Amino acid sequence: MPYLHRAPGPQKQPAPGHARGTHSSGQSFEQLRQDCLQKGVLFQDADFPANNTSLFYSERPQIPFEWKRPGEIVKNPEFILGGATRTDICQGELGDCWLLAAIASLTLNQKALARVVPQDQSFGPGYAGIFHFQFWQHSEWLDVVIDDRLPTFRDRLVFLHSADHNEFWSALLEKAYAKLNGSYEALKGGSAMEAMEDFTGGVAETFVTKEAPENFHEILEKALKRGCLVGCSIDIRNAAESEARTPFGLIKGHAYTVTGIDQVSFRGQKIRLIRVRNPWGQVEWNGSWSDSSSEWRSIGPAEQQRLCHMALDDGEFWMAFSDFKAHFDKVEVCNLTPDALEEDTVHRWEVTVHQGSWVRGSTAGGCRNFLDTFWTNPQIKLSLTETDEGQQNCTFLVALMQKDRRKLKRFGANVLTIGYAIYQCPEREEHLEKDFFRYHASQARSRTFINLREVSDRFRLPPGEYILIPSTFEPHQEADFCLRIFSEKKAITRDLDGDVGIDLPQPLKPSPPGQETEDEQQFRALFARVAGEDMEVAAEELEYVLNAVLRKKKDIKFEKLSLISCKNIISLMDTSGNGKLEFDEFKVFWDKLKTWIDLFRQFDVDKSGTMSSYELRSALKATGFQLSSHLLQLIVLRYADEELQLCFDDFLNCLVRLENASRVFQALSTKKEFIHLNINEFISLTMNI
Repeated sequence: MPYLHRAPGPQKQPAPGHARGTHSSGQSFEQLRQDCLQKGVLFQDADFPANNTSLFYSERPQIPFEWKRPGEIVKNPEFILGGATRTDICQGELGDCWLLAAIASLTLNQKALARVVPQDQSFGPGYAGIFHFQFWQHSEWLDVVIDDRLPTFRDRLVFLHSADHNEFWSALLEKAYAKLNGSYEALKGGSAMEAMEDFTGGVAETFVTKEAPENFHEILEKALKRGCLVGCSIDIRNAAESEARTPFGLIKGHAYTVTGIDQVSFRGQKIRLIRVRNPWGQVEWNGSWSDSSSEWRSIGPAEQQRLCHMALDDGEFWMAFSDFKAHFDKVEVCNLTPDALEEDTVHRWEVTVHQGSWVRGSTAGGCRNFLDTFWTNPQIKLSLTETDEGQQNCTFLVALMQKDRRKLKRFGANVLTIGYAIYQCPEREEHLEKDFFRYHASQARSRTFINLREVSDRFRLPPGEYILIPSTFEPHQEADFCLRIFSEKKAITRDLDGDVGIDLPQPLKPSPPGQETEDEQQFRALFARVAGEDMEVAAEELEYVLNAVLRKKKDIKFEKLSLISCKNIISLMDTSGNGKLEFDEFKVFWDKLKTWIDLFRQFDVDKSGTMSSYELRSALKATGFQLSSHLLQLIVLRYADEELQLCFDDFLNCLVRLENASRVFQALSTKKEFIHLNINEFISLTMNI
């Protein structure tokens, strides 16, 4: 199914606390709760029912699940018991350790936690079996409502649960996130950073520990002090290594949370330490500075208490920072955006958001390896005007996120391999074409094309004008995307494909009879024979004339023009309004048609009688039509075949309808040579005329 863009252009980040309701009833959490209280019933969420459809989409439960409310599991359920802490997160039978690692990290930032887990709910007064949680999705906050029926087996929660069996906030949070993504099964496998971003609206930066900067310890220390969410993991080389345990008690391919960083005096030296948590709630590091290691005997009780060191098998452990870098391969830091930062935080990012789509046949051009289609990708102009304090360059971070791939898993969609490139912008305000990329190299690009939900990198470039091109690695792959640009100083961005313009050519005039060429004289004779005494043809007669003439042309390959094309031609050229075409009107159209035939031949490179939909933008521009990518998508959907090709009849029909649209809007244009159409006007004119 194609992805059609809905909201082009840069958008402001939403203000804190504003969250859009998502329930199908259109009612807010509070309205639904009050309705249940008035009726004396407990809420049942029809949007995420308590049955197998909410659990799995590709398998059947291996055990008989029973959905129960917390009050049916324990006598005195509590939403949050003694504060929400990282020890409240214990993994169940679902492979979503990445989500649990993010939740554990979330508990370290109380402001972010209160946003995701609103405090206006409990099992006390006002309880109606309904809860809600807020998540960030593609530049907006959503309020997700659920009922509190949870999957159980023998009166125990099957999935995420707290160490205290009376506490349910974490289990309900997992259910709300499963609803957001379509099912519990959709949560299998992932990166902790994905959930961290959904909890904060932040942006990820990934560090490879073996390539990390010398001040890596200070970077992580500063990140934790700022309330950033931090995760880490060990890479796997093959599927067999997934969740394999190392001799030191660490799990490969498993998502861990970084929960603290510090240093201690040990035998006269300062030793840097880092605290890590396994979301399983058990299985820990057994090397130096592990819970029961000998190093702790040299540390006084007060220092141990300051570091919250306890020899418990709770999944959390300290380790030397040098060991951490040696054993863990990757660290992900979720930098918080301005709407998630504490008020007294000094550093604030300027954020711009662009929503877009890669659509097969028009804007899904693939990476630079595919030069013929790369240029058709969406293009964002970035103006860097202010340098960093005391520097000559501008620092900015680009984050490209593909939308809803987890939700689309049930339909067979996979996470696509994505990335982006940044080019120096020439001095013109229009979509760059293929030849530009043939002769110009990129100024910067994402470190890699990778099959993650989001790809992000930090850059430092001189002030100037740049073009940012987000793309999939392979062409013809469809997805919606969200592109965020974070800059230390204000940056200006603009979607080069946001407008549609139509260049209005002056109407052609027929040549006088004495100046007609031999071909034109033959057309007049044929026209007269078909039209009769009134020298006018209806659509059926025009179809015969055009096909008879075009069949004689050896330089264009086509089957035949359709009747609908001829009706559209008459609609375009009929000045008298009688639904027929006079010869002089036909002559004007024939001059136009010859230009269109030459263009079609030019872009029909292999002489197959068809034109690639990716070349349509250039062909239309050559005829005077400059369309946005989003309107071009509509044309491709309407006229291209399954192989993304247009025959001459489709090309002609498209041009005639665009000409009709330009004539209708000519009177509305303040500038006679150029007009703008919004998408609704375009659809009305080009699809219905």
